Amino acid sequence: MAASDHLVIFDTTLRDGEQSPGATMNKNEKLRIAKVLEKLRVDVIEAGFAIASQGDFEAVKAIAESIKDSTVCSLARALDKDIDRAAEAVRPAASGRIHTFIATSPIHMQHKLQMQPDEVVEQAVRAVKRARSHVDDVEFSCEDAGRSELDFLCRIIEAAIDAGATTINIPDTVGYAIPEQFGETIRQLLNRIPNADKAIFSVHCHNDLGLAVANSLAAVSSGARQVECTINGLGERAGNASLEEIVMAVRTRQDLFHIDTRIDTQHIVPASRLVSTITGFPVQPNKAIVGANAFAHESGIHQDGVLKHRETYEIMRAQDVGWHTNSLVLGKHSGRNAFRTRLLELGIQFETETELNEAFTRFKALADLKHEIFDEDLQAIASDTKQKEEIGRYGLVCMQVCSETGVVPKAKLTLTVDGDEHTVEAEGSGPVDATFKAIESLVDSGCNLQLYSVNNITSGTDAQGEVTVRLERGGRIVNGVGSDTDIIIASAKAYIEALNLIAAGGIRQHPQVADV
Repeated sequence: MAASDHLVIFDTTLRDGEQSPGATMNKNEKLRIAKVLEKLRVDVIEAGFAIASQGDFEAVKAIAESIKDSTVCSLARALDKDIDRAAEAVRPAASGRIHTFIATSPIHMQHKLQMQPDEVVEQAVRAVKRARSHVDDVEFSCEDAGRSELDFLCRIIEAAIDAGATTINIPDTVGYAIPEQFGETIRQLLNRIPNADKAIFSVHCHNDLGLAVANSLAAVSSGARQVECTINGLGERAGNASLEEIVMAVRTRQDLFHIDTRIDTQHIVPASRLVSTITGFPVQPNKAIVGANAFAHESGIHQDGVLKHRETYEIMRAQDVGWHTNSLVLGKHSGRNAFRTRLLELGIQFETETELNEAFTRFKALADLKHEIFDEDLQAIASDTKQKEEIGRYGLVCMQVCSETGVVPKAKLTLTVDGDEHTVEAEGSGPVDATFKAIESLVDSGCNLQLYSVNNITSGTDAQGEVTVRLERGGRIVNGVGSDTDIIIASAKAYIEALNLIAAGGIRQHPQVADV
């Protein structure tokens, strides 16, 4: 296998992660996450699918222009137009990669591609050669490799490597694999393909059976030297292998893996929080590594053991993944320069002084309400400010909500619609219901509310609440996120942001819809 002195971490949060229903990110949000991934020392950032839309193309290009310490990659089907568009997007990168793919399982070749195996091999070779004419770093993926025939995988991979592919990815696209079987597949490929030593073998596992991380680790044990994963395991359907779990499993069990990643693990928790805030996908409390309960011990026996010797019940240090390192950082007496400096340390940078001033004003207002300001609060302030700067059809001016025992809750809101102010009122079963009904009495969006979720950003009764609202209309799903120390105001912000996303429209082509 091609020499690799470490396990390459290929992060696809900005591409596959974005395919989670409602997780679409704009260019500025993708840039914020990309900068945190660079700080995390991710080897490869898959920034998007350049041909999917103009927005995707611009996001990939912007990331390629900004990121210097990670390879920036764009996905492309095995089509000339996809590859050329990807090449254009990653051209500004200090290190650029084109990731091209074609389906290799019998079911996909027959029903999706409607191509014979010989035609698939021919197209794969042509795609890899075209990609190599643009960049030196080309990755080739066998889509649905988990259900592909081993002999055909050997054949097409050998041809792809001969054509110039430097990384070969074996995706378990539908989450079908079982660890022992998947590990054996990787072992067989490495042993049977004559030129396997000329490429790094990679895996990309989905979590449909809850085995994405287990399958990825089995592949690493069998010789894979790149793992494709996402922050928080974000991804379509049940998600992808979690970056944080892969990295910490390999680092914690060096006795088994004998190879490590280059990840700076102290940035794992901040990266997790940022992705959660931007996408509106909360992290479950019992999520490994980054969940709120990951290092919490309620059992008296466990508490006693940890106090006597941490390693009795903890196999990792919380500080090593970013917990407890972001305690109080700023307060109500902190100045503008300290505020700006801490934001830069968190990878947050505003494009204009107006945005910075708006964020600082929000910070001061929050500091008057909260004694302690944490990094998570600053992330929320930044997200809220950037959302406000985005051009949206709807906006919240002010609101008044009445909730009293024995009285039907009422909400009165003043909203802007295309710049004009309107005041509306409504009653509801609760203050949030009344708020949403008041908004709908004006906009009549025709949306279905699929999810309403509330999470505290930090601890304490004075914590900011973060609300996620998921709306669906005509098959399109969006997530709106709002934060405030008043949960009703946060709810209104989230609902309005979701409405703005629906109104903005925009069509992205799914990367697995092939028109070969």
